[in-house]
Amino acid sequence: MTVTPNPPLAAALTVLASSFVAGTTLLAKALGTEALGPPLHAFQISQGRFIFALIAISTAALILRPRFKRTHLGLHLGRSTFGWGGVTLMFAAAAFIPLSDATAISFLNPVIGMLLAIPLLGERIGRWRVMSAIIAFAGAMLLTRPSAGVIEFGALLALGSAALLGAELIFIKLLSGREGPLQILLVNNIIGCTIASAVAYFLWISPTPMQWVALAGVGFLMAAAQSCFINAIARADTGFVAPFFYTTLAFATLYDGLIFGVIPDIISISGALLIIAGAAILVWRETVNAQQVK
Repeated sequence: MTVTPNPPLAAALTVLASSFVAGTTLLAKALGTEALGPPLHAFQISQGRFIFALIAISTAALILRPRFKRTHLGLHLGRSTFGWGGVTLMFAAAAFIPLSDATAISFLNPVIGMLLAIPLLGERIGRWRVMSAIIAFAGAMLLTRPSAGVIEFGALLALGSAALLGAELIFIKLLSGREGPLQILLVNNIIGCTIASAVAYFLWISPTPMQWVALAGVGFLMAAAQSCFINAIARADTGFVAPFFYTTLAFATLYDGLIFGVIPDIISISGALLIIAGAAILVWRETVNAQQVK
């Protein structure tokens, strides 16, 4: 089915996806602290994310009945393993640092993906890419707050998350065009659910009723975010859509302030601006390169 280009709708869908992604991090923070009961381990929160997202995506597949192609299992295993690890570390980081810091550091993943593509995919790096990486990593180093103990630990968890999610982008690039979006999401969540459940089994504690609701919210919101983003890039170029995803930071800051009373300080704001600037330069340059190829 051909989708008619609609940039305004694509922008709106991306902003909606951003609000959902920030919502998953907020719920993960509530689950990883004592806000809803005894804190759950990040591995158990990650399991909930994959279980309930799989329920949502499987339901969509049963309704839409898409035609599946041959599954590239090796690529899916790589993508799902790195994605699960990245999501788990992000959920762990959310319990230690402000959501604005964790979200800002997560924006490093396209920069890390770009750097990994050099040795793994043979891509070249020019001065604009080097500049984007330097600026973004300067912001990340600022957010690690080297003298802040626990906050430093949370920032390092977020950096690890960005690294793993950046590696996941390599597998997403390799899968792109080989299989349909719904097939990729379904297989990814099946494998992710299997890995997450195997690990969480050893750390399982019974969630409270409110924690079950929050776990379901993490999974369903993530599935909704993925659906919105897929529909957005079907209606506009990725270079147009990507900047709107930075509104995730605004939503994360808003949620953290309203629910936990956390207000970002000058270090958080400065670090976030540097990371966004670096990522924005990368998006801009990739868009220019894509237009030149056309």
